[in-house]
Amino acid sequence: MATDRDFADPFGLETVVLAVGGRDENRVERLVDVALQITSPDRSEVIVVHVFDKDSYTETVQSISNTGDEYIEPDELASRMTVVRELTDRLAENSIDCDVRATTGRKGQGIVDISTEVDADRVIVGGQQRSPTGKAIFGSMVQKVLLNAPCPVTFVRDQG
Repeated sequence: MATDRDFADPFGLETVVLAVGGRDENRVERLVDVALQITSPDRSEVIVVHVFDKDSYTETVQSISNTGDEYIEPDELASRMTVVRELTDRLAENSIDCDVRATTGRKGQGIVDISTEVDADRVIVGGQQRSPTGKAIFGSMVQKVLLNAPCPVTFVRDQG
């Protein structure tokens, strides 16, 4: 069976977008492992991306600020999230350059937009396996990314 490493540039991809959400705490190791398979310390940059919807942005600001009504740039807010810090710390331990980018809006479209802006060579996205009915009812952020990303997408699914 072929793996991403079999098809990757032998020197590593230049720009990899690693999209994360608040539920990715249990996937940090797997997401980092996938990123390390396709990157190179002297050549690659991983852009850790988070997209806030309006409610999650407001809740996150309230949980980290004293007043709860101040404006915090989405990039700064995302960089304070535990899952983002864990990912960037683990990648830095492996000498991979990292940056954090965030936006507000629809998750799938936000990931696609940032991937396009940074001219990503690959997008890594995690998620859970859902039935076709679940996708139809709730929509699929992953499907939006798979169909609209400007580059190949690697999906890291929950184990189970």
